[in-house]
Amino acid sequence: MNTVKKSLAVYLSLGALASSAAVAAEVTEASSAKHAKAATQYRQAIFQLVKSNMGPLGGMAKGALPYDESVMKTNAVRLEQLADMMTDYLSVDTRSFDVETGAKDAIWENFSDVASKADALKTASLGLQAAVETGDESAYRAAIGKIGASCKSCHDDYKKD
Repeated sequence: MNTVKKSLAVYLSLGALASSAAVAAEVTEASSAKHAKAATQYRQAIFQLVKSNMGPLGGMAKGALPYDESVMKTNAVRLEQLADMMTDYLSVDTRSFDVETGAKDAIWENFSDVASKADALKTASLGLQAAVETGDESAYRAAIGKIGASCKSCHDDYKKD
């Protein structure tokens, strides 16, 4: 089996594993104003980390930055790890307390969808890792695009304008 087919097989297997390993986090209500504030800060921090890893990838996909396989692989691994943690940091419902947040109430009302979107980010991140392993530059933009699309789908539904 050639390298491209092997990488694709690994990617598909990992994607199936990521999808079947649905995140078990459940929504819990913040227990105090202090808890709500901390949960909001952690939630915002994880998204800052996602943003810092997506920035260079977006630049590469748009042609503003040259493709750098090392950066793509590192950032894809980081995004995979962040996706694994995402539902843990989103599961604390902070609506009962006065905290400044960009989150819509729908996050906690439809948490299973949020979890599936986090899984989609993980799968897309695995796809970029597989694309980098093949060394096929024509696959890079599409793989980065899938990561961006997974982010956008969550923003569209769960982030205030």
